[in-house]
Formats: sequence, C-alpha cells, structure tokens
Amino acid sequence: MLTAIPGIRVGHGTDEAGCTGCTVILCPEGTVAGVDIRGSATGTRERDSLSPMHLVPHVHAVLLAGGSAFGLDAAGGVMRYLEEHGVGFDVQVTRVPIVPAAILFDLRLGDAFARPDASMAHAACCEATAGAFAEGSAGVGTGATVGKLFGISQATKSGLGSAALRLPGGLTVAALVAVNAFGDVRDPVTGTILAGAREATEAHRFADSAAAMRHGVVPRGYKPENTTLAVVATNARFTKLQATKMAQMAQHGLVRAISPIHTTLDGDLVFGLATGEVAADVNAVGLAAADVVAESIVRAVKAATSLGGLPAWRDLIGC
Repeated sequence: MLTAIPGIRVGHGTDEAGCTGCTVILCPEGTVAGVDIRGSATGTRERDSLSPMHLVPHVHAVLLAGGSAFGLDAAGGVMRYLEEHGVGFDVQVTRVPIVPAAILFDLRLGDAFARPDASMAHAACCEATAGAFAEGSAGVGTGATVGKLFGISQATKSGLGSAALRLPGGLTVAALVAVNAFGDVRDPVTGTILAGAREATEAHRFADSAAAMRHGVVPRGYKPENTTLAVVATNARFTKLQATKMAQMAQHGLVRAISPIHTTLDGDLVFGLATGEVAADVNAVGLAAADVVAESIVRAVKAATSLGGLPAWRDLIGC
C-alpha cells in the first residue's frame, strides 16, 4: 500500500449515499513532488507548484476527490488541517500548506449535488493512517466506474487500489490509483477484461471497448466523465525533475491495465512523491512505479463493491 513509504498517511472521506468521496495523502516533511498528465479532461489545483521552476520546494499533502471541479474545494479542508498542525511553506507571518489536488467525474452515478467538501477532507485528514486503509469503493474511489463507451448504464463499478514493491537497498516504491476510466480494465498479464463496458444494461459479458471502437462504435451519452488518478511514491532522494520523470514512467502502468487509455475523454494524471531517504536510480524507480500502478488498478476493480445500481467485478466474474 502507499503507506509502505515511511511517513506517508492516507485518509478517506466517503459518501456512499451520494456515491462520492475524497482521499488525502499526508506527506512527511521535505517531500518533493512532480506530475505527469496524459489525458485531456483534467481538473487540478496547485499544479504550478510542482514545476521545477517554481519557488516552492516541497508539498505537504495531495488530495484526490470526486465531485468534478466542485471537488477541488475540498483542498481547503486539507489546508486548514495542516495549518492547525503548523505545517506549510514558511512565509513568516504564517505557514501556507501546499496541497496539489486533482478530481474525477462521478456526478452521474449517485447524487449529482453530493460533492466532497472542506469538512469531508478535514475529517479524512484527522482519520489518516500510516497503516492499512480501505480499497475499492471508498474515498475518491467511491463513485469510480469504468467502461463507459455505451454510457454509465452499461459501465462497471470500479474503485481505488494500492500496492507497493520493496527493492534492494531499503528502497520502496508504492502507488495509489483511483480508476474512473473511459476504457476497460484488463489483466496486465493475460489481457483478459476484468471490468468495463458491458454488452447491455443487465449483461455480465464485456463488449471490449477498444475492439468496438475499431469497428466504428462511437461513445454515447455525456462523454468527458472519466479520469484515472494515480499517486506514486518512493523513499528515494529525488529532485522535482526526477519525481516528474518517475510519474511519466508510471504512466506505463495505466497503459498495461486500461484500454483504451489517455483519450480526449479522460483526465489521466500521475503525481510523483519522493520523501528523500534513499539514493536511487530514477529509471529503476520509474520501472517499479509502472509495476505498482498496474497492480493497483487491478486491485481497484477487484476490491470494488456494487454501488449506484452498477455491478462490480465480484458480481460479474469474482467469487
């Protein structure tokens, strides 16, 4: 899990009735961050602070939220929590917490007027843990779905997943992914579709979105309602540029497990976090980051539970 990285804590805010939520990643002091964006429907806050040219050297937390652009307001709750604890960029008169945030679109699954807010995010910070945390339909994964070629009614419920990999020399690489993709989720090894667009509203069979698109099928319904959000973290000692490179390489995990990916209808984004404890080669870390991202995506759909009238993997395939 992402909390395999020492000092990182994760907390969820979950609204099952509204089918939405948020997930907060609290970072240890001195965490360096970067970001890589491949989708074309992204919603973010404080992205500029991750540029190597930006004055701010570190981040203090990351927020992933549902609620579309409305969910960006939840970052204020994370800032309030951090300020209460004296955490932030020192501007002499106070400390300003740096909290990059990204959102996904989940307004169509449940209550379109139920959105993560500052109170939910603040509560998630208060409950954040350095140990195991919920996967599946929890936090930002509460309203996540995949396979929307034929619209939300033929989609499959998805969620949030997390995985970690320990490498020689005390190096650890971990990921947390909220899978709200337009495309289908496939097993990275066998290519088998695990979750995605179904042939009909009541069907258990998957249509294979990529194959259907190659045969001329075009997306139905409201189209830009998809995003896969990932956070990859390591205890390696990286610069902002290296953290960004790690995030770039981690995108290959999305390519392995989601098809199609990086479309004009997705807001795919990967945050990279480096806590600075161990010297490491960025290429080796990036390679491992792609591995844990792919594993996290599979875990997200296998841990998800049905919600909002949509079946999950365990209803269609799992036992």
